[in-house]
Amino acid sequence: MGLESSPEQPQPLRVVTQQVKQWIERLGWVWVEGQLIEINRRARSATVFLTLRDKLAEVSVSVTTGPQVLDAAGPLTEGATVVAHLRPSYYNPAGRLSYHCDDIRPVGEGRLLAQLEQRKRMLQAEGLFDPRRKKPLPFLPRVVGLVTAAQSAAERDVVENARRRWPAVVFRTCHAQVQGVNAAAQVMDAVSTLDRDEEVDVIVVARGGGSIEDLLPFSDEGVLRTVAACRTPVVSAIGHESDSPILDLVADHRASTPTDAARAVVPDVAAETELVALARSRLDRALLHRLDAEQHRLAELRGRRVLTDPLAAFTVHSEQLDGWRHRLGRAVEQHLRHEATIVQHLVARARSLSPVATLERGYTVLADDDGHTVSTTSRLSAQQPVTAWLRDGTAELVVRSVHPAAGEPATPTDPDPEEQP
Repeated sequence: MGLESSPEQPQPLRVVTQQVKQWIERLGWVWVEGQLIEINRRARSATVFLTLRDKLAEVSVSVTTGPQVLDAAGPLTEGATVVAHLRPSYYNPAGRLSYHCDDIRPVGEGRLLAQLEQRKRMLQAEGLFDPRRKKPLPFLPRVVGLVTAAQSAAERDVVENARRRWPAVVFRTCHAQVQGVNAAAQVMDAVSTLDRDEEVDVIVVARGGGSIEDLLPFSDEGVLRTVAACRTPVVSAIGHESDSPILDLVADHRASTPTDAARAVVPDVAAETELVALARSRLDRALLHRLDAEQHRLAELRGRRVLTDPLAAFTVHSEQLDGWRHRLGRAVEQHLRHEATIVQHLVARARSLSPVATLERGYTVLADDDGHTVSTTSRLSAQQPVTAWLRDGTAELVVRSVHPAAGEPATPTDPDPEEQP
């Protein structure tokens, strides 16, 4: 029932706003579908401001919610379609109508993206995306395992491009549904079968492009854990460059297309042949360089004197020996001359001290009958025979008389009485 009013009896504004608030809030909680066109999350704020717009009409409203509500909905982006549990509220002081949200959920493609994002976060926390756990691809696999749909364009692209690069490549294909409710289970079985095959060195999981719903089997948790548990390296070749199923993050190698997967698993025979030719050319140059170096070294060895004249060493030693012999001879001669000089000096000295030298100076040495030299008159007597030693012989004499000199020796330079002539 409306309020009664007139220009003479108007209603107070507070009454009107209170009636509006009561009427609006009688609507209560209601689920609303709309497009999320704005998200205003303020740092350290307990309130998040959203703007919802109708999908068809030009109608938009402001919505407030808490950060926990928004985070529970998954990663929401502007433009996503959502359903929100709203309650209208009228703010009296400002006369502003707003809506409070206590639950928000993505729908359609947005819901799928939110679920996939939550799954990514869970698997990333478990370490399934860690680059350190990824296995390297073999350079030239014996057998390439292929999981794809039967008679699909993806199978043809992988096989034809791989054989064009390496004609001898061998494929072992396990066909499986790559779309629909049974696709995930069949892909898991095919990957497990190829992983158990000892001859398979690498596994390629391939399919063409499609919508998010079409590619869901390759973001299935069971498929992802099966691939993560494989002992064989796995290549993900799903869709086109813009497609990004979670398998791309779990697999050991991500190929942008099935054709790119063929380039990743086998080398290009033409490129490898060119590399071999280049390596052979480098090896030939290195070998020729080594031969030239060894030839030069051999020439240097041949040019050494010990090889050109093997007796040169003996000649050098012979010359040294001659030099040492000559030096030794000169040293011996010098030593002998030195010793001869010493002997001459000693002989001259001995001669100077010998009685013979005294006799040569004109002196005579007397000896008695016993052969003892007579140096004093006390040892002589008259009529005593004595022998006189002269420079050139002896004479037998008889003493006629003895005349000793008073206080003087008979002969000052007489030799020792005990010395023999």
